[in-house]
Amino acid sequence: MSDIQDKVIAITGASSGIGEATALRLAAGGAKLVLGARRIDRIEALAARITAAGGRATAIATDVRRRDDVARLVARAGDQFGGLDVLISNAGIAPLSPLDELRVDDWEDMIDVNLKGVLYGIAAALPVFRAQGRGHFVNVVSTSGLKIVPTQAVYAGTKNAVRTISEGLRQEAGDKLRVTVVSPGYVHTELADSVTSPVIKAQIQHAMATAIPPDAIARAIAFAIEQPASVDVGDIVVRPTAQA
Repeated sequence: MSDIQDKVIAITGASSGIGEATALRLAAGGAKLVLGARRIDRIEALAARITAAGGRATAIATDVRRRDDVARLVARAGDQFGGLDVLISNAGIAPLSPLDELRVDDWEDMIDVNLKGVLYGIAAALPVFRAQGRGHFVNVVSTSGLKIVPTQAVYAGTKNAVRTISEGLRQEAGDKLRVTVVSPGYVHTELADSVTSPVIKAQIQHAMATAIPPDAIARAIAFAIEQPASVDVGDIVVRPTAQA
């Protein structure tokens, strides 16, 4: 993973699941990490774990619903490590439910975290990448956007919005910036904990019997990052072999 060595990489939603696994894998490859999440105790502990193992990491409380928080995450990369090579927008929630339940607050939360949080990341990092003449956006979306099913309409909508924005960003980026979207299938994470509908939560927990470990997604993210600067890995889908 020599092409990861010394890269400065910021990760949102780094306190558990895919974000935590990605941080550990990239740290092992020699990256300098800026870890963002709402649970500051979790990311501080993760940063300490990485540092104790000989890696380099710093943690900063980040609620992606707040544009200033995301801006501070990107600024921390510059202040502590002199720049930013990769922004991984991983933070996400999935309070799934049938539309008939009219859980409008949940809809708004998904839009704020899953969609606006990514846009805030673009707003913070794009000027930095332009000034540097290099940079890489990695946006974590979902296989839910590839196969639309009942109860996931709004969640899939937010993920497909990110997919569309990412493609537009890629086309505007020119030959100096890279844009990757990663679509995980069922993964052993805490995402199901954000489901507010008891019936849907039970269904998701049952489906998790086929789930793959978060490191499977971390490996895919590392693969995209470690490619030469002239190689842009645009879209990666990683799902359990048992997932329909």
